[in-house]
Amino acid sequence: MNDLAIKILSTEMGRTHIFSVGQAGFIIKTSEGKLIAIDLYLSECVERLEGHMGYKRMIPKVLGADELEFDAVVCTHPHWDHFDVDSVPQMMANGRTRLYCSVDCEKLVKQTGMEYFDQNITYVRPGDIVDEDGFALQFVNCDHGTGAPDAVGVVVIADGKRIYEAGDTCLRLDRTNEIKLPLDVLIAPINGAYGNMDADDCVKLAEALRPGLTIPCHYGMFASHGGDPGRFFELMKGTGLRTLIMTPGEKLTI
Repeated sequence: MNDLAIKILSTEMGRTHIFSVGQAGFIIKTSEGKLIAIDLYLSECVERLEGHMGYKRMIPKVLGADELEFDAVVCTHPHWDHFDVDSVPQMMANGRTRLYCSVDCEKLVKQTGMEYFDQNITYVRPGDIVDEDGFALQFVNCDHGTGAPDAVGVVVIADGKRIYEAGDTCLRLDRTNEIKLPLDVLIAPINGAYGNMDADDCVKLAEALRPGLTIPCHYGMFASHGGDPGRFFELMKGTGLRTLIMTPGEKLTI
């Protein structure tokens, strides 16, 4: 079993933990041991499907798709580094895990033969709220452009905490009133490509929402994606806000 899988399974109960998996992928373990996966990219399918080294995986794999049994898997939109077509079917194979994905992921569900698990798949839109045993998922608007018009962000509510994963989005300060505050954690992209926020934009979002902690994501995985965590770190110094730049496999306890 992979070291990260062992770490997640053995991490203490009674507290809320966030694990970074690289790119925009995070795992939340609730105080009761519920496991929520968000936008995990665990394979090398992007390079295979795109067909060029601009999408070669540059961050080592830290988790196998069949190593953990998740209570919920969230895919915020149908791009392959968020809906990993090689890994999501494996994560669903246990017949218990529930998949929550944006409505434009339906084509990938059919292409990967996951219609067999249809009773465990829910297509979500901004405004949808899902109450599960021990946690809730609140899906919110994001703006990832015309390539993924139905993309969503998600607020995970567990153990009295609110963790906002903004999804792939440009900066939309006009929509910040849609996010219920206070936030314990904000996770947002800094790659500045494909319509996403860059480091400067992410800092502006953090200043608008003023979360307890801001974690940048969506950098380092592909040469073609960009992202400057160093600039983000320097900019955040002037805000008075807490930030954490996580390495793949790192754990945060909140």
